Amino acid sequence: MSEGNMSRRGLLRNGALIGGLAAFGGALQTTPAAASSTTAVPRAGARSAAQSAAGVVDIPNKYNVPFSVADDELFVFAANFKPFELGGNDNGREATRYFDTVFGDAIQAKFPNIKLKYATWDYPIRYEDMAKAGRVPDLILEDPRLRIDRDLEPLGWTQDITGLVQQAGIDLTKLNIGSVEQIKSRSDGGLYGVPLWIDESLLFYNKLVFDKFGVRYPTAGSTYDDVYKLAQKLTRQDGIHHYKGYMQHPDNYLAMNQLGLYPFVPGSSEQPAPEDVKVNLTSAEWKTVANNMYRFLMIPRNNFTTVDDFFKGDMSFPGHLAMAVNNLSKLNAYALSPYYVEEDDAAQFAEWAKSVKIGVTSMPVLSRGSQTIYQPDTRAAFIPPQSQHKDQALDVIKYLVSEEMQTRISSYGMKAVLKTDAVVNAFGTAIPELAAVDTSAVYWGENAVIKNYQNTEYWDIPLYKVFRQHVLKDGMDVDSSLLVTETQDIPDYIKAQVARGLTW
Repeated sequence: MSEGNMSRRGLLRNGALIGGLAAFGGALQTTPAAASSTTAVPRAGARSAAQSAAGVVDIPNKYNVPFSVADDELFVFAANFKPFELGGNDNGREATRYFDTVFGDAIQAKFPNIKLKYATWDYPIRYEDMAKAGRVPDLILEDPRLRIDRDLEPLGWTQDITGLVQQAGIDLTKLNIGSVEQIKSRSDGGLYGVPLWIDESLLFYNKLVFDKFGVRYPTAGSTYDDVYKLAQKLTRQDGIHHYKGYMQHPDNYLAMNQLGLYPFVPGSSEQPAPEDVKVNLTSAEWKTVANNMYRFLMIPRNNFTTVDDFFKGDMSFPGHLAMAVNNLSKLNAYALSPYYVEEDDAAQFAEWAKSVKIGVTSMPVLSRGSQTIYQPDTRAAFIPPQSQHKDQALDVIKYLVSEEMQTRISSYGMKAVLKTDAVVNAFGTAIPELAAVDTSAVYWGENAVIKNYQNTEYWDIPLYKVFRQHVLKDGMDVDSSLLVTETQDIPDYIKAQVARGLTW
């Protein structure tokens, strides 16, 4: 997950709220939807007799904003992708701009008889609001890597859709294999969702810093060894100005590692008891991966703060970080695309942009000749078992992974999960602000594929302990930090979560 994205912890586990879920009937009506049908229309807070007769469900929320969903509407909810949230505030504006532009308008044109109702986290509603109101989304766009176990499973909103996918004729073999396997790794032996796009990780570099010190730019396929040498050269003082050479988020680096390592040890069940969840972080492969990052963190005065330092972040001056591994959505924001920058932040972003001349290439690879990048930061589509319109939701998913829609997604600056010439060539064409940036590295390489996940249960374990606690705060070496995290921190964390009633 990119640092700018929300990191809410799901606090509703097991049977909590499940009793509030109701599977409502009702066939999808064929009345054509009005223009801008995904834009919510405020309704009265109290349900009238006419609303009750029409099957309208009100969803109370902390903002006290009227929000309701009718039984004849295909209810789409999106979360944990920052662009979806832009434009929403407490003054009545709902965040529909990005969804309408990239997805909603195209879906409505393809399926004119479907009435779309859309909302995103968290204005005005959240998962718990929908659960309490008993109106489950028909289609959820979410982060499968982290949110299946944090949010969707505890609410009872997951189901194995393997049969539905086959029925719809969706060919998963044509989609990004890393994304498909990532979803399967969280799906308890089945398939809970279908991948749609990837918020890919890339190596950003500030050409102004490189030019200032006469250093050559990194290129696609650069190794960590190559980039380490650049980071050493570019971590330097120039008068009152200090420049950092390199930032890469160490937690993401471990969790999405390029060897496809999974921290959980396979057992005898896809759903082991918490006390039976075993973790291995001390294998030779894990030590190799961790030591590779350790050397960057140990470069004097290149202390890790945030990858957002590339633009401004925590540094006193913008544009004083030479290189950072960050998400593709941040590239669109740094290029000042209004689809990726909040209106209230636009002026400040434009000011910071004066100190940055963006270059972007593939993230570093582990060895010369390798083309393996991170495991994918996927966003996927889910159909909860309580969906009132499963067939329509499945039709929409099939459309979203078609070449037509994957080309559209790519044109708006995101990496598609279907890689064809048309899709690749379309990248960024709907984002004029990217015209001056060489984005050829977006589809370079192959995402690492997670391995050895069968007969495991994913838990939201504290991998941050390895680097941000034990290395950067405690001063430990890599072997010690991995050992303490594996044998002490993670078991203690699991016990503490179980004591709170949580089971991820």
